[in-house]
Amino acid sequence: MTNPVAATFDLLGDRLTLTILRHAFVHRARRFNQWMERTGAPPAMLTARLNALVDAGVLVRAPQPGAAERHEYRLTALGLATWEILVCVWAWQREWTAEGAVLPELVHVECGHRGPPMLMCRGCGRTVTTHDTAVELSEDALWHITSGRRRSSRGSAATSDDAQFEEIMQAIGDRWSASVTGLALAGVRRFGEFRDALRMSPTTLTERLSRLCDAGIMARPEDAAEYRLTPRGRGLFGVFAFLLAWAELAHPEVSETGLRIRHLGCGEVLAPALRCRGCEARLGRTDVRFEPMPSLDSLR
Repeated sequence: MTNPVAATFDLLGDRLTLTILRHAFVHRARRFNQWMERTGAPPAMLTARLNALVDAGVLVRAPQPGAAERHEYRLTALGLATWEILVCVWAWQREWTAEGAVLPELVHVECGHRGPPMLMCRGCGRTVTTHDTAVELSEDALWHITSGRRRSSRGSAATSDDAQFEEIMQAIGDRWSASVTGLALAGVRRFGEFRDALRMSPTTLTERLSRLCDAGIMARPEDAAEYRLTPRGRGLFGVFAFLLAWAELAHPEVSETGLRIRHLGCGEVLAPALRCRGCEARLGRTDVRFEPMPSLDSLR
């Protein structure tokens, strides 16, 4: 049986897949030609991603109203549950990428606050950071996550619309990179600790660590024996927290994924949620909207 966390990285650790979901939420795209127009993806590649989302239960294929011979794709309840992952990806891009300044703004409809939300524990209601949590791994969890073959999102060139996800793919675009980043979020710092946990070759591990350092997600000071997450890397905590939570939701048949985040404040396994920075209310999907950033001309 495929590990739920591995399956989640395989499905959602992909530029075009994230782009498809973003347009489904923001522009209510449902039809093949709508995604074609917005992404510029090759038809075969777009078809493969849509089929994978249907197989995973994220989208459902249904006849178009008034045109039974044609189909459209609608978000299922499981698909709607990806919105928090996308919001965390957006928040990271807003703060840590060059294009962040021109991305749409997240607005809390109730209080009007504009900007990224905070991560909170659904159980106790407290705000959560990497310092408030501990990652728990079963003995073979990472081996199950990283073993087996997967579709490589790096092998396909970014389309005109999904290129903005290129930088975050350095951290979640394959199982090895995601596992290294996840271990770093859990506090692992030394090369030998990464190698022992992942059971990967020194050459492969060196390549992944170098890639993450080049991306500014990790850093290794000169003559230091440790790799540390940068602030840019720590900013990925929310993305990983919601990916793990979604993995459990998507695979209820698996009682234990072998990888959990525990909130030290209340002692429970973290059930992540989003909180408004303005009024501190918990945010649901229908409580927020995205608005385009005003142009410079409009501000003059």
